[in-house]
Amino acid sequence: MSTRQDPKPSVLGMITMAIVRARHLVERFAQPWFVQLVMRIALAVPFWKSGVLKWHGFLQLNDTAIDLFTDEFRLHLPGGPYPFPAPAVFAFLSACGEVTFPALLVLGVGTRFAAVGLLLMTCMIELTVPDGWPIHITWAAMALGIAAWGPGRISIDYLLGDRSHRT
Repeated sequence: MSTRQDPKPSVLGMITMAIVRARHLVERFAQPWFVQLVMRIALAVPFWKSGVLKWHGFLQLNDTAIDLFTDEFRLHLPGGPYPFPAPAVFAFLSACGEVTFPALLVLGVGTRFAAVGLLLMTCMIELTVPDGWPIHITWAAMALGIAAWGPGRISIDYLLGDRSHRT
């Protein structure tokens, strides 16, 4: 009478099985709707924090915000750096964008447009502070991801019908 014994799994087979289990665990945790929510919040925070510091009251910029665009910030373009034209206008637009776009992102309203707005602001920030590119590229990547794949299930946009999926 012969008995058949199961062969011992090879080391490679055990490693492969462990990798597959770990991948499934990561996939279960990193659901797209969760990743989209975290990206929206992560992109919103630095802009919101910068934006609230620029206001003194309702639609009233503080002096520091205008001074930054007048005296400190410069556009680093070829042949430059150059001062900002109309610094008070740039300070006002910057402060408006830095509080409006993050609020829209967190709520998930007009999410793709808010992400593109922050992407454009990031480009301007990069021209102003070119040494900050390691941070700016992460902001740009998050903004592009949000613009490309949308706000996710936890958003007002989703409730209003923005459910398009990218392949």
